[in-house]
Amino acid sequence: MLDIHLPLMLFVLVLFLFLIVILNKMLFQPLVSFMDDRDNSIAKDLEAAKGLTGNTDELNAKAEANISDAKNEAAAIRQKATDDEKSSAASKVENKQSELDKEYGSFIKKLSEDKENLKNSLLSEMPLFKESLKAKFSKL
Repeated sequence: MLDIHLPLMLFVLVLFLFLIVILNKMLFQPLVSFMDDRDNSIAKDLEAAKGLTGNTDELNAKAEANISDAKNEAAAIRQKATDDEKSSAASKVENKQSELDKEYGSFIKKLSEDKENLKNSLLSEMPLFKESLKAKFSKL
């Protein structure tokens, strides 16, 4: 039936082992070393990326601090300008108020003078009014 040839089997076994050794040296070892190098390279790149991420966090913190300082400075400038304008407006209102008070005082003084003049004028013309009233009542 089936004949087993021992020399042929040994030849195939030797050939198989020879191919394993050659493939190991020419294919598997370079492939494994390439994969190890690639893993090392990826690990280095990850470490570098983490370092850069830490650096960007620091830069972001500095940028936020600068923005915060600028906002505070702008608020202080705005507050100072508002206070200056309020004080300027208050002084203008005070000046206008004193001016209006002076004008009101002079108006009241003139009004009282006009009142006295009118009173004196009416008193001086009182006898004339009395005579005209008597003349009108006498006609009735």
